Amino acid sequence: MECLKTENGVKITGVSDLDLAQTLDCGQSFRWVENSGKFSGVAFRRKVIVYSDGENLYIDNTTEEDFENIWKNYLDLELDYGKIRGQISEIHPILKEACAYAPGIRILRQEPWEALCSFIISQNNNIKRIKGIIERLCENFGEKIDDFYAFPTAETLASLSPEDLSPIRAGFRHKYIIDGARKVASGEVDLEKCRNIGYDEARAELMKIKGVGGKVADCALLFGLHRIEAFPVDVWMRRALEKLFPNMTENDFGDYAGIAQQYIFHYSRMHPEIFI
Repeated sequence: MECLKTENGVKITGVSDLDLAQTLDCGQSFRWVENSGKFSGVAFRRKVIVYSDGENLYIDNTTEEDFENIWKNYLDLELDYGKIRGQISEIHPILKEACAYAPGIRILRQEPWEALCSFIISQNNNIKRIKGIIERLCENFGEKIDDFYAFPTAETLASLSPEDLSPIRAGFRHKYIIDGARKVASGEVDLEKCRNIGYDEARAELMKIKGVGGKVADCALLFGLHRIEAFPVDVWMRRALEKLFPNMTENDFGDYAGIAQQYIFHYSRMHPEIFI
């Protein structure tokens, strides 16, 4: 993998196992918008445009330094997904099929507070509405940087009341967002600690927040803290497990369970006829 400067940003050669649509538009993150094959998005207080010509990855509005310090990690480009797919394909024939169906999925390494807050918002919601709520959250409470808004910090939101969030129209989730912000800002919930402590302990740490159950905690661990043993199970995944893996539980998918979950989730979502 090599990073080369271009007129508009950088070109990355030697990238494999990355499909931008499968990775950026599959419900991991909610601040990416696709237009004619190019994805514009905001992360870590930066706004970029990402696209591929089939051989090379391009990131506009960035620098070589930011690629090395932010985007290489964000897109998880140093993890060997081909090797991982080979390993988890041995677990079950249908998982092997799911891996082959969407080999370009990678797990984003998002900012932990943004991931946690986003999945609090995601409860009983659809992707279009989640994106709208998050956009309003950023516009109302995030710092304006050039022509975009950064995701508001836990410290910023901790100073607000649930009623202050009425402009974002997230309903019952307002009180959960504020409770989460206050506990993270005060250190009562330590997100960085959750990177390295035992998985069950990390899950329990996040579940100190009102409204954060197992599924939201697992999403925050997987997408915000790269705990790739986390296996979020929502209604859709529960159906997929019951139909496709009837004698298995989330504990049967090994050290890379979170990556397996994404292959299964995408495969199931794109094959609704399986559940008829």
